[in-house]
Amino acid sequence: MKISTRIKFKRKLRVLTFCLAVILLSDFSVSAQKQKTASPPTKQTKTITITTEPNADVWLDDIKRGTTDEGGKLVIKSVSSGRHTLRVRAEGFKEVSQNLLPAQTGDVKISLVKTTDEAELAFQQAEKLQILSKEKSKELYQKAISLRPKFAEAHLGLARVLLEQSDAEGALEAIKNARKARPNYAEASAVEGRIYKLNEEEAKAIASYKRAITEGKGFQPEAYTGLALFYKEKAEAAGADGDFENEQVYYAQSLKFFPSAIRQLAGSPDAIVVYQLFGLVYEKMKKYEDAMKVYEEFLRVVPDTSEASGVRSFIVKLKKEMSEED
Repeated sequence: MKISTRIKFKRKLRVLTFCLAVILLSDFSVSAQKQKTASPPTKQTKTITITTEPNADVWLDDIKRGTTDEGGKLVIKSVSSGRHTLRVRAEGFKEVSQNLLPAQTGDVKISLVKTTDEAELAFQQAEKLQILSKEKSKELYQKAISLRPKFAEAHLGLARVLLEQSDAEGALEAIKNARKARPNYAEASAVEGRIYKLNEEEAKAIASYKRAITEGKGFQPEAYTGLALFYKEKAEAAGADGDFENEQVYYAQSLKFFPSAIRQLAGSPDAIVVYQLFGLVYEKMKKYEDAMKVYEEFLRVVPDTSEASGVRSFIVKLKKEMSEED
């Protein structure tokens, strides 16, 4: 494998580890992974086109799928059958959530209405500034909360910013307030898991991730990803200490959660990186055939992504290593 390809991959891994929660131990996930192939099964999917305001952010089942273009359109591929929830937010407009019915396909029009709600506007600005200015974003979340004390999403946004500012205590308090505003808030529990993980409170981190999965009724990709990465990192630490037995045990634990994370992230940019992490764990365990199945599934699902050439090089490398072992 080319060194530059590995460097790029490692950079993406660090970004995912920091942002997700990319980022998962329940009976649901264990039973879901009992399959013959390494990669998740391919299900029948459809494509929809969202038509709304320009530059609007669009979520499908609380997973961001992109932003509409200047014409107000966004094409979403790989939408599984069944009911889904669409959420659309555009700056200056009231956020809208609506159901996507199983029979709906093609164009889906979502009308937004202008808002003068100062709490909503402050929240929207805070979300927009999260990457550019953490301090300004924090101030705007706090403003939104002062105007609407039970603004669950603003409390959660504040928790994320405080976490990135290494204020674990403040972040946990924000999570607590988010839960007061919205009981059984799965996303809040997933972020809580990240806080505890970075604070090296491992038992609490696992409990929070599991709680998120329960609150989400089995659907919480951030928590599944978080657990997958948690055990992957435990394996790497064990290996660095020469504890090769536990290294393999922890890698095996992480493999229980990657398929659910990928399945639930299907169609989102995060799934691209999680696929590669999944295959990498199989490589670390020297399960090369399983790693190749994951990479080949990746190429079938997202053949045109910029990462495809790197994944093809992974497959070439694995084939060479397998032939050398024979």
